[in-house]
Amino acid sequence: MNVVKPSFLALAVTAAAAQLAVAGQQQANGFIEDSSLNLLNRNFYMNRDFRHGGSNSQGINGAKPASERNGYREAWAHGAMLNFESGFTQGIVGFGTDAFAYGGVKLDTGRGRVGNGLLPISNNKTADAEVPDAYGEIGGAVKMRVSSTVLKYGEQRPTAPVFAMGDSRLLPEVATGIQLSSNEFDALSFEAGHFTAYNGRNSTNSDDGLFTSYAGAEADSVDFIGGTYKVSDNLSLTAYASEAEELWRQYFGYASYSIPLADQQSLSFSLAAYKTSDQGEARAGELDTTSWSAKAAYAFGPHKLSLAYQKIDGDEFFDYIGADSIWLANSVQYSDFNAPNERSVQVRYDLNMASFGVPGLTLMTRYVKGDQIDGTKADPNGSFAGWAGDDEKHWERDLEAKYVVQSGSAKDLSFRLRQATHRSTGFDSDVDDLRLIIEYPLSIL
Repeated sequence: MNVVKPSFLALAVTAAAAQLAVAGQQQANGFIEDSSLNLLNRNFYMNRDFRHGGSNSQGINGAKPASERNGYREAWAHGAMLNFESGFTQGIVGFGTDAFAYGGVKLDTGRGRVGNGLLPISNNKTADAEVPDAYGEIGGAVKMRVSSTVLKYGEQRPTAPVFAMGDSRLLPEVATGIQLSSNEFDALSFEAGHFTAYNGRNSTNSDDGLFTSYAGAEADSVDFIGGTYKVSDNLSLTAYASEAEELWRQYFGYASYSIPLADQQSLSFSLAAYKTSDQGEARAGELDTTSWSAKAAYAFGPHKLSLAYQKIDGDEFFDYIGADSIWLANSVQYSDFNAPNERSVQVRYDLNMASFGVPGLTLMTRYVKGDQIDGTKADPNGSFAGWAGDDEKHWERDLEAKYVVQSGSAKDLSFRLRQATHRSTGFDSDVDDLRLIIEYPLSIL
């Protein structure tokens, strides 16, 4: 174990150092000259009706068996996110810093309605949990750049497909660790990271444990290495390897290909796959899962029609750390369609209303159906034992409308309405999910 983690970063540093020993920075104008300061205001209303009444209890990340996730949850809050990014000092080696200040204010929720991961709560296992009227967090990172390679340490928001911080609630997730990213070549981007803690989307603690989204098992640290190679303007390939210490080793591959057609038409294809195997103490139990999806989309004028197929080959759920650490096509608003042995298909339609005289308005609808779920062969001593039976099924329908103001003093103000309906045979909850998100970004510096 103690050999694996340093080897990831050692490989990354060695590869970069071999090319950058005498290289200087590109386009470094100075610490202040290249700085930016942005403020994002977000107003978020969310309710979930689990259609069965009863308790509002939920697991560590809101993902537990249906028997623990029934009830009604409702919350309304306002958040403000201030992000500062400095430039780099001039010279062969440039230095800089990033900082953030995030705050949230409760507008409405109450005992019996708490949850959804929108606001922090005092006790996530009881219906009488309390929510603070306001909360906040500050943090930052120091960074160093040589040529087009950046080494950063502190609190940051990695976006790797095996470890990505999510931003699907009021405030974003933030992870603590070290990350190296390199863009020395136009066609190749590379990154490696070692992270030891993170701040969940409804937490104010920067040292929260690295818990998985489903099993609720904790990793001591997460390491990853990988990158993307742009073969051509139409084809790109991505590969990553990662390790969640004492949980699993995970490998990821992704390919995307687009074909421009005449008359504002195009075809695009993507293929994503994860291989997950237990490691060390195997705190989530035995894991041996291959999860993959394939997606095709046809765009014609303002319309886009997409079809996707997804398969989980394994007797446990596909699990991950960080809300955005899943690039499978059928991970949608409520469900990830990631149950043991599950097969799922999706059909989606997008419409850009600019062609109909309403620029800034986009509409989307999709339907996903999953079946062949069989969780009866899960490790009896593992986290997923008893979570799903045999021949389980479920489906989800999503509707979304988003409008972005195009000009004037309110330019870039956006309104986003999302509704999801999910129904299952019993292994997961029946739920109606409604969200209204209003955002207003401001560039201060």
